[in-house]
Amino acid sequence: MVVPSRRVLAVSVSFFALSLGALQAQTFTEPVPAPDFVVTATRSPLAISQAGSAISVITAEEIAKESLTSPAEVLRRVPGVTVVETGGPGSTTTVRLRGAESGQTLVLIDGIRVNDPSTDSGEFDFSNLAAVDIERIEVLRGPQSAIYGSDAMGGVINIITRKGKGAPRVSVGMEGGSYGTKAGRAAVSGSNGPVSYAFSTTGFDTAGFSRYGYRIGRIEDALSFPLEPDSAQRLGAAGRVSVAISPDVEFEIGGYSSYNRVQIDNAASAFEFLPDAPSQTQQRLYEGHSRLTINAFDGILKNTFLVSGSRTDRDYRLVGISPFSGFYWNNYGYQGERLSAEYQGDLKLGSYGLLTFGAKAEQENLISTSRSVLPFSTPENEDIDASQTTRSVYALHQFSLFENLHLSLGGRVDDIEDGDTFGTWRATAAYEIPSSGTKLRASVGTGAKAPTLYQKFDPFSGTADLEAERSIGFDVGIDQRLADDRVLLSATFFANRFRNLIAYGVADTCRPDQFYGCFINVNRARTSGVELSADVDVVPAWLRVKASYTYLEAFDEESDLRLARRPENQGRLGIAITPLPGLSIEPSVVFVGSRFSSPGELNELAPYARFDLYADYKINDTFSVYARAENLTDADYQEVYDYGTAGRSFYAGLRATW
Repeated sequence: MVVPSRRVLAVSVSFFALSLGALQAQTFTEPVPAPDFVVTATRSPLAISQAGSAISVITAEEIAKESLTSPAEVLRRVPGVTVVETGGPGSTTTVRLRGAESGQTLVLIDGIRVNDPSTDSGEFDFSNLAAVDIERIEVLRGPQSAIYGSDAMGGVINIITRKGKGAPRVSVGMEGGSYGTKAGRAAVSGSNGPVSYAFSTTGFDTAGFSRYGYRIGRIEDALSFPLEPDSAQRLGAAGRVSVAISPDVEFEIGGYSSYNRVQIDNAASAFEFLPDAPSQTQQRLYEGHSRLTINAFDGILKNTFLVSGSRTDRDYRLVGISPFSGFYWNNYGYQGERLSAEYQGDLKLGSYGLLTFGAKAEQENLISTSRSVLPFSTPENEDIDASQTTRSVYALHQFSLFENLHLSLGGRVDDIEDGDTFGTWRATAAYEIPSSGTKLRASVGTGAKAPTLYQKFDPFSGTADLEAERSIGFDVGIDQRLADDRVLLSATFFANRFRNLIAYGVADTCRPDQFYGCFINVNRARTSGVELSADVDVVPAWLRVKASYTYLEAFDEESDLRLARRPENQGRLGIAITPLPGLSIEPSVVFVGSRFSSPGELNELAPYARFDLYADYKINDTFSVYARAENLTDADYQEVYDYGTAGRSFYAGLRATW
């Protein structure tokens, strides 16, 4: 497995050598979270019934039903989540939680932060998420900076890959379909004595369609030439190896990497005469970690030592025709790296609950380069070479009162060297009523996001003394189980206030050479809404219905205009039918209300409903076949103004597991 830094590799290999030297044929006693447990809500395994936060779990079975080309599509099943794909598979894909910006969503892979330090807002591009062997995805909504620090203002998405256990398990699969799409995957996992392992790889290739203008009548009708298709390729791999040194000590080394090559189009504007241009981008994401876990004092104190790193490399070839320079060809490169070391302790206090505490040091680095090829060739120029170090301490106390009332209170302080220092806090409550199958829950807390390296050090628009963005938010909800747990209903009301938001604008604080503006702390925003979900086992083993719905109000407080790309209404309805043993059929409808593609309520996008159909048949214990039809009604819609989406398309595949 490729790791992002020689420093991370050196530490990991050293730990691994020590572990093998001390290896004993014993099994580590750390419990693996069961399906009704989550780890993201409190940084330690917690029963969902005791969680005061709004959290959803996407299972491996649900993930397997999504396309290998766009695994982020599975997030549309979760209330409060908005997914935006800029023109088909492989293109920039952003995810927002509860109306927060995409850069205010913290994304973890196996608990390791993978947000890109090289982008202007620090978001994670979900086009870099490959369909590796993912065990589950936990989506934690609401401000979570008190336990996760910067970026967790809207919430946290934790992508958890499979951890090997039991007899060796091998699975392979392949699929093909519309737009010249070919995809495949392979995985192996298991354990042997004290050693467990899991490795997986995946890839896809598609001829695609033109990202600009495809199936948009006003654009296609105005052109005298056909739009060129934009292809995409992605490769991904993940791996984890764990060694139980003793019943109380475990060492793990793991990593994830992906390569994404995509042909892209420019956006049409007064400054661009060739939107359907042969531009291209390549992205490489690497994540590596080593984790040592030690249970001390008969399991009373669990100590976790984590060394991790991630790196994102982005290279762009932008080609077009400008009214200023005519035909141009420019190359841009961005490299964002993050290295961190962290300690977390989990101290059992008996009847007084569980105290989680820890400290972390993290360094972020950004290097950006540019070069002109046409109309004039220039040498490569290094535009930014910047770094910053953040030191953090945090604590979270979980305890129960009156047996059924579960409470938590936590706080965190993040200190940026030569920069801002900010503190955050969070409190949750969950009250169970076993006799009626009811859980009442509530949470309140603050969020913060440190300015990115680009916002601080870009030579044209950077402002070195930017302060952290801040927010406060709360939610209240109810989870209800009925009919012997065959009916699961959930409803949540939430509200958030954002201040000190960083935006690009003209201000007195801009330098004299920043004629067109700079990044400044100026904006305020508010979001509120309702999240609903239902899971009804109508006829056991035959008919199941799952539905989610989100009503969202998201406004800029200065202008009182709606924030861009936040639909007021969105949801999904899925029906799982099992008419015969081994045969499963799942029709589903995703609907998204009207919204604006650009700030200032510009470029309104029409509402749409997309009808999909998935079916699989298990031939025997080893083989199964499946088929997927997407957008069966051939609905015309856009997720980003002027960028196309796939029409009616069909895919089929074969899986084998033994």
